[in-house]
Amino acid sequence: MGKKNEVDNSIYDNYGDQWYTAVDDPIALLRAESKVKVPWILSRIEETSVILDVGCGAGFLTNELALAGHQVTGVDLSESSLKVAAHHDQTKTVNYKVANAYELPFSDASFDVLCAMDFLEHVEDPSRAIKEFARVLKPGGKFFYHTFNRNLVAWLVIIKLVEWLIPKTPKHMHVLRLFIKPKELKLYCELANLKNQEMIGIRPVFSSIPLTQIFSGKVPPEMRFKLTSSLMTSFMGVALK
Repeated sequence: MGKKNEVDNSIYDNYGDQWYTAVDDPIALLRAESKVKVPWILSRIEETSVILDVGCGAGFLTNELALAGHQVTGVDLSESSLKVAAHHDQTKTVNYKVANAYELPFSDASFDVLCAMDFLEHVEDPSRAIKEFARVLKPGGKFFYHTFNRNLVAWLVIIKLVEWLIPKTPKHMHVLRLFIKPKELKLYCELANLKNQEMIGIRPVFSSIPLTQIFSGKVPPEMRFKLTSSLMTSFMGVALK
């Protein structure tokens, strides 16, 4: 890819174990965010469930869901990322496979829960993807998502500030036009017969960043994220089929 207005999803093929080790790359921010996202999701899954994680990457969420006792499948287009995910699967129970989100290789009503975290802003047609998610969800099933709001503040924080503070940020990791407004996401869910139940924002705890490390080009291990009522930049939610 590489065109100015296109997201470059091929970058994830090159991370290898840096998914879990890199500190001078935005992937470290994703790891830190997961410490907030995972407990939020697990608290909303009442019983042992059959779960599909779409765009699972290196398994930050998938492997935690398996550790919590759920029956988990993770799909992604990046085969190299799936190998890393499988390597870090402590339970050795997760079913990892290469699959296209627009054409999932599963029967209708196969899953109790479907997760698509940090995924919808990487596809050209999120509404089509969500309809496919709804197809493989059982009636009463839950769809969990995380993405970014499309506005000037989100562009400044999610794209420009990250590029400024972490110089090794890959080009076209995110593009503003693919960010999704909360009202748009609710509409996409409605079109797929999914009723949005809850939305919550996520933001960094700036006080958790040591002043000496702000311009280090690295994500400090102390950095934390927290939930917020504001959906201005980063938000997640759950919808019910």
